[in-house]
Amino acid sequence: MGRRSILRNHPATPRIENRVSTAPLRSRLGRGALAALTAVATLLAQDTPPTFRDTVRIVMAPVTVTDRNGEIVSGLQPKDFRLLDNGKLQNITEDVTSHPISLVVVVQANAIVEKILPQVQKLGTLLQAQVLGDEGEAAVIGFDHRIQVLSDFTSDGDKIAEALKKLKPGSGSNSARLNDATIEAIRMVRRRPTSRRRVVLLVSESRDNGSELRAREVLNAAEFAGVVMYSVNISHLLASLTAAPPATRSRLDNRPPGAVHLPAGVVETPTTQAQQNVGNWVPVFKEIFIATKAIFVSNPLEVYTTYTGGREFNFKTQRELERAVSAIGTELHSQYLLTYTPNNQEEAGFHDIVVQVARPGFTVRTRDGYYLAGTPEGAKK
Repeated sequence: MGRRSILRNHPATPRIENRVSTAPLRSRLGRGALAALTAVATLLAQDTPPTFRDTVRIVMAPVTVTDRNGEIVSGLQPKDFRLLDNGKLQNITEDVTSHPISLVVVVQANAIVEKILPQVQKLGTLLQAQVLGDEGEAAVIGFDHRIQVLSDFTSDGDKIAEALKKLKPGSGSNSARLNDATIEAIRMVRRRPTSRRRVVLLVSESRDNGSELRAREVLNAAEFAGVVMYSVNISHLLASLTAAPPATRSRLDNRPPGAVHLPAGVVETPTTQAQQNVGNWVPVFKEIFIATKAIFVSNPLEVYTTYTGGREFNFKTQRELERAVSAIGTELHSQYLLTYTPNNQEEAGFHDIVVQVARPGFTVRTRDGYYLAGTPEGAKK
């Protein structure tokens, strides 16, 4: 017996603590999400294309419950939860069978974080002991202007450690293709068996620099593949303070307009503006802002972790980094794996998941939802 089940028809429950509503950001990121399905499917289709014909499916929602102090709550039963799929109450079970973890560790490795990489390279043993657990496996990706798969999936802790030691910045590059590296991690983990839990761990600054893909596209791909993402954020301040000096620049003056100060006593006139090649930059920036405000995301890590049910951590020291990784492992191995067969499979598109717990003072965190190719016949099966 691998599941505990209870019908969702019990009387009114005590006070219910719901997870924080994410509707506003969802509307900013997901407006036109159905139109984006084809694009996301194309991104993932570089290996085995996902199958969208299946409408009868079991959905798994990994759920983390914490108390007012942020401590993980254990010992809850299925009857303590209510799960809504697109607002419809579901008959849920708690899956207590083993679901080994498939983890992709994605690490920023450019010149900005070069002095911080030795701290990350020490995580191999900790990942094996605290995060992967029995039958777990991990792959490693490093990124700057390149996306490098340093190790495919392995359960060998020594190979994971060796892969992390290969992290090296390339040619003084300051590029950080966070979004592109994350989509590569999703492609890798989605090829793992559906019986495994798919997890991506991002060790990076909380900004993208140079990716072709937008955060919205990456998030949709993660939701298609059922991936949960965690991040351990590298401090911008720490990175800037420890960054290697930039390479010597060309003598050509590439400073932006307005950055060159006039000599003392010289009054700025239309002539001096022309001499400095100063244009009307304000309207240009305004146009860029207007064009991108609905899709630009200043902190992709926050988006990825919030909407896949993961969590953000920060670190400045080796000890804080190790604590963050240990906390991720503790959370993954303390989650409630709620499963259900949706009773509204005729509804095509994105299905929003809301999990509530019938206990006061508890906070619930789970994945935002999933995509389903619904058909009228789906509800009859």
